[in-house]
Amino acid sequence: MDAVVEWMNAGGPIMWVIAAFSVAGWVIFAERAWVLYGSHRLESTAFIDRVVGLVKRRRFREALDACNVKTRHPLMRVMRAGLVRADRKAVEIERGMEKEMLDGLSRVNKRIAILAVLANISTLLGLLGTIFGLIDAFNATQNADQVSRQAELTGGIAVAMYTTALGVSVAIPLLFFHHFASQRAEHITADIERGASALLVAMGGDAEAAWTDAPAASALAGSPPANATA
Repeated sequence: MDAVVEWMNAGGPIMWVIAAFSVAGWVIFAERAWVLYGSHRLESTAFIDRVVGLVKRRRFREALDACNVKTRHPLMRVMRAGLVRADRKAVEIERGMEKEMLDGLSRVNKRIAILAVLANISTLLGLLGTIFGLIDAFNATQNADQVSRQAELTGGIAVAMYTTALGVSVAIPLLFFHHFASQRAEHITADIERGASALLVAMGGDAEAAWTDAPAASALAGSPPANATA
């Protein structure tokens, strides 16, 4: 531990700033990983097939029951929003689903972009520390005698390299974290769009039959699901 502190101090104050960005990035990624891969977990294909299959058979009550899933995946809320509006016009169904989609995606994509920002800032801080270290090294050599000039120059260059190494070392994993989180967010978005489109097609296949059975579904939707996670 003492060796790490000594190494950090050798690189100057910028080293501690870069380290702080690294800690912030790890915390954000841990939170996003839990949200995207944990609480938003859902077998989307099976879920869509089940709900859409029930809708095609005009079994709206069972389709709503199928949406009572313990997950924060926005797909569940989007499809439920469409089902509770099954007795309305298609444009109202689309608007209801779109609202839930936008709300869900805003939560899914929250703080993901910060990971890329932290990675870029860490790289730039490493470069800035390198420049400052070289400036200090050359300034020191101007006032030093022949004997100590070499030592001053070597020390300044070493400080410059410390900040560069730490900046790049922090930026690389943060970029990987951003990639993984972005890929998962895109996958969730694709699931939502696929499920919403399939539900709209299924409900539009026989609008009159859907609206005949829809009041029962709307009555059931009056109270939120007991075991669904908001």
